Amino acid sequence: MNGTLWVELVGDLIVARVRGEPSIDLIKDCHEQVLLLARESGRNKILYDTLEMEPPPVSVPMAQWKLNEESGLLPIKRAIVVPTSKLAYLARLAFGDGDYKVFYSDLTAAVNWLSDSNSQ
Repeated sequence: MNGTLWVELVGDLIVARVRGEPSIDLIKDCHEQVLLLARESGRNKILYDTLEMEPPPVSVPMAQWKLNEESGLLPIKRAIVVPTSKLAYLARLAFGDGDYKVFYSDLTAAVNWLSDSNSQ
């Protein structure tokens, strides 16, 4: 199954939903869309919904990590919602030392963490 992508503003959040097995091209597309929406909207909180994503090869999260390093990202806070520990590990590889938190199958907790007024 090829990966599919949906990126949109939902309230104060940018939501990026990835389904299937993502490719490096899909990750690049997601990254570009998220950055564009962040710049245009002034929003800096992103919810990555990967509940329907298949674990990709390690080259895919490493490509995400490289994109983050090269782009000198805006101050962005990310919540990544994953269904498995394997995807949690890959998310940690992808986002490295950035401002993010991984949530296991709990969209509500992720949204609450992003919306916390004490954070960014």
